[in-house]
Amino acid sequence: MRDCFNQNNQIMDLQILVSKKGTQVVTASNLHDALCLPKHKYNSNVGKWLSDIYNFKDDIRKPLEMKDFSKRNLKLSKRKDFYISIELAKLITLNSESTAKKQYAKWLSMLEEKEDTIGFFSKDQIVAVLELTKAMGLISCQKSVEQRHLQTYEKTYGHPYKWWEYRANLLGYSVEELKSKMQKVGKNYNGKSILQMLMTVDKYEIIRMAVIDLFLALGKTKSYAKSMGDLAKFFATEMKVEIWDDRNSSINFMTHKVNPQLVQEVKTFEKGKHLRMWVNKAI
Repeated sequence: MRDCFNQNNQIMDLQILVSKKGTQVVTASNLHDALCLPKHKYNSNVGKWLSDIYNFKDDIRKPLEMKDFSKRNLKLSKRKDFYISIELAKLITLNSESTAKKQYAKWLSMLEEKEDTIGFFSKDQIVAVLELTKAMGLISCQKSVEQRHLQTYEKTYGHPYKWWEYRANLLGYSVEELKSKMQKVGKNYNGKSILQMLMTVDKYEIIRMAVIDLFLALGKTKSYAKSMGDLAKFFATEMKVEIWDDRNSSINFMTHKVNPQLVQEVKTFEKGKHLRMWVNKAI
């Protein structure tokens, strides 16, 4: 295997390109060269890259053409080349035998986090966040996404015995901290659930919590999910969204209207018209 470092002990350049749809990508040829893998193994390595099984954020699966990679047309080159998403490039790097894989994987992870932020919202997505904020006022939706997030957690970490500790660290507060806040406002916390305590000390945190659960269940990064949760909490505060227990009552009596199709998607976790916009990410 060739040395992946130059005379200044710097890793070779990996060029980041931007597709017509604004997605950051790398080319298979550049990635292969940057990782200093044997040139004569290029075709076999790239073939394996695009057909292997990886643990993607949304599931364990093979790469999908036009989602994780697409063909690159080069008239003057004999070797086939491809555009590869940042996420797939990171997974390929981690699975490679390159001596520089740690440096590249870390860098690609940083790019992935940066790309996966809320800085690039379409008009439809802004409207969707507003609709989602209202839907998360329903306790049935809150419970549904919490359960979906728990299932994702179990897939990743196994047994959920540390679930509550993990979730407290994620959300930024623990049950003990909520009890302390209840005491400060002169309320009794004995026998109260987290939901009941939050209704007393910070009810819109419930919506933030539910939105974080949803986006982590959809396979988004923690930073993305938290950003979306913060935004939803801001919208909920501005709109004074109602927290409504719809499990034994009709949503027709709510003071604000919710989108019934979105509610159905959240409760069944079917990626229809509304949730699909958050999971589709084509190159």
